[in-house]
Amino acid sequence: MTEEKKYKRWYDYDPLLLQVVELLREYPDELKNQAEIFLKKVEERVSKDAIDRFYSIVKPMIKGNRWYDHDPVLSLTIELLRVVPRDIQRQAANNFIQILQAHGVNVQKAE
Repeated sequence: MTEEKKYKRWYDYDPLLLQVVELLREYPDELKNQAEIFLKKVEERVSKDAIDRFYSIVKPMIKGNRWYDHDPVLSLTIELLRVVPRDIQRQAANNFIQILQAHGVNVQKAE
């Protein structure tokens, strides 16, 4: 019997990040403002030019392969979440969940 290998995405390894990526998919309008705040905070640390160069390298050649590719704010947010340090990933994830809870969405935070 052969064991089937399953591909895991970068956020599948952390239940909190997996939850937030799924929430970004389900509530893009509610979380877009928080995504923009996250992008501004990253910009403050590294510069807009560095972010733009990074994104020009990682954005897909054929737009629309992933569910978030149609929205430049969500696309950049998810790509940056992928590469920032783990503590920043978790802090941003917690902020996204708090925003949804403030909007009355019943979200139980994954640990």
